[in-house]
Amino acid sequence: MTRVAAIDCGTNSIRLLVADVHPDSGELVELDRRMKIVRLGQGVDRTGRLAPEALERTFAACREYAEAIRAHGAQKVRFVATSASRDAENRDDFVRGVFDILGVEPEVVTGDQEAEFSFTGATKELVGRDHLDKPFLVVDIGGGSTEFVVGEEHVRAARSVDIGCVRMTERHLVRDGVVTDPPTEGQIDAVRADIEAALDLAEQTVPLKEARTLVGLAGSVTTVAAIALGLQEYDSAAIHHSRISYEQVAAITRQLLSSTHAERAAIPVMHPGRVDVIGAGALVLLAIMERVGVREVVVSEHDILDGIALSIA
Repeated sequence: MTRVAAIDCGTNSIRLLVADVHPDSGELVELDRRMKIVRLGQGVDRTGRLAPEALERTFAACREYAEAIRAHGAQKVRFVATSASRDAENRDDFVRGVFDILGVEPEVVTGDQEAEFSFTGATKELVGRDHLDKPFLVVDIGGGSTEFVVGEEHVRAARSVDIGCVRMTERHLVRDGVVTDPPTEGQIDAVRADIEAALDLAEQTVPLKEARTLVGLAGSVTTVAAIALGLQEYDSAAIHHSRISYEQVAAITRQLLSSTHAERAAIPVMHPGRVDVIGAGALVLLAIMERVGVREVVVSEHDILDGIALSIA
């Protein structure tokens, strides 16, 4: 077994996985998995630059992760940076800061590479399960972008489009620097139009409607699942491979988009950093389910991090 550390730095969160991985079988034994909301993509859609305070929040998390990596004695480290750092003019500041702290240079991967990691991480345990029809459609709803990947055992087609919970919130649900609470029907319609246009774009590359099993990844999906399951605290084991119906997703999306900040914050499983962006994230998931025509989403806690860890070994 090789002890590896995988870091996924997205638009909204930065996550760490330390695991022992068998290079031949791909067996993965998780030792440490953690996440921090750092909002690296704060304002990037509007300014084209990473904000100084967003960089500092991210570097603070990197310092914590460096300690964890040293404590576990990981032999190899891979740091993958996704949507926000692809888009930013000052991404060199980000690259230098990460290297100084962790001793590795972040790889600013393409959307297609991101999709490959997500598919591998999400479906490795699902391949061969008789009750799940193929092909799989894996959707990774991030802060700045959403990845769509169709495949059976391997990726057949993939596309990344610029719809994510943070980007949609900042683009349509903010007035005078403040998130509208709750959003107006006009604002929700604007988000919906953006999502539908992005789905049209994704469908040019990825045959969405051929999918027989929808697998949903990342915080927006797992939070919706936790609410649907009625959890009083976040429970990865309960969420992993849960199956949430279209009706549940639709009802929760309506609830989130009609509630105030305080009402969303009071939901037991709601991470404080997700309170203002979860409505847009849930709407992305709902629109995908409607476009694909599936009646449920299979929720996976294993995602791009697991794919990155497997790639190291």
